[in-house]
Amino acid sequence: MIKVGIVGGTGYTGVELLRVLAGHPKVTVVVVTSRSDAGIRVDAVYPNLRGYYDIVFSLPELTTLADCDVVFFATPNGTAMLMAEQLLAKGVKVIDLSADFRLKDVQQWQHWYAMEHACPELINQAVYGLPEINRDAIRQANLVACPGCYPTAVQLGFLPLIEHCLIDTQHLIADVKSGVSGAGRKAELAMLMSETGESFKAYGVAGHRHLPEISQGLSQMAGESVKLTFVPHLTPMIRGIHATLYGQLSIDAGDVQSLYENYYKNEYFVDVLPAGSHPDTRNVRGSNRCQIAIHQPQGQQTIVVLSVIDNLVKGASGQAVQVMNLMFNIEETMGLKHLALYP
Repeated sequence: MIKVGIVGGTGYTGVELLRVLAGHPKVTVVVVTSRSDAGIRVDAVYPNLRGYYDIVFSLPELTTLADCDVVFFATPNGTAMLMAEQLLAKGVKVIDLSADFRLKDVQQWQHWYAMEHACPELINQAVYGLPEINRDAIRQANLVACPGCYPTAVQLGFLPLIEHCLIDTQHLIADVKSGVSGAGRKAELAMLMSETGESFKAYGVAGHRHLPEISQGLSQMAGESVKLTFVPHLTPMIRGIHATLYGQLSIDAGDVQSLYENYYKNEYFVDVLPAGSHPDTRNVRGSNRCQIAIHQPQGQQTIVVLSVIDNLVKGASGQAVQVMNLMFNIEETMGLKHLALYP
């Protein structure tokens, strides 16, 4: 059995990790940390986990975490980088769900996250944890930086077009909507239901911290620097990411629908819908799947890709478990074949 530790077990991604791992046949969760709830049973804080975990929250201490085979960091940005080096030295694999190791440019990271990086020497060692792109590298990795939810939906949507050089990479647009759980589990006025309900807004138009992560990934796919306009929106729902992606075809692309179907035909967690489809976020709610639909309005040069995921699963904790499966050379889909919740 793989001995798992979770640092930051009381946030949304932490409890989602616990939910997903509860059904994993090769895993035993031995440590779940929380500074605020140390000493309290996990199932007292999250009664939905009753009968699955007989464990209490503890403080995040190296001596305890060093006994794990792998440690997930479901923590705010700036936490994983304080412990990763010590855990790696003890032979523990690290999977970070925060942004601490996503960006390769340290100065850029420090600009967007407004803090000094504690271990910049580890950044080049970290593998970006999008399995559909970096599967082989993830299998060999000891430190994995899991992608953000916005970057996952956008990159999976654009990937086939960019890799086949069919799209103008200097004029990409990502118009993306997120449920409020993407902001994390914290008391914040703007996230109250009475503030978000019956309303819809864009934010971070001048620049969002996921922009450099998305641009970095798309540029690596393209082999050149891309230009992306990224506008996130907050929607009055709890879970979900809906990315509407726009680009201009640079050549006659032929049958784009077949291109996507063939590109993702062996990817269990990417579902290309029939031509003309419009995926709902509820189609993937609670699952580790990304659903994609492709449109070419009026048969002209503009291509529109619709990409939906659950921000807490394929956009965070489910993808992290997918990464863990690869790192430990077990079936990639193990513990992750959850059907979406409907309605």
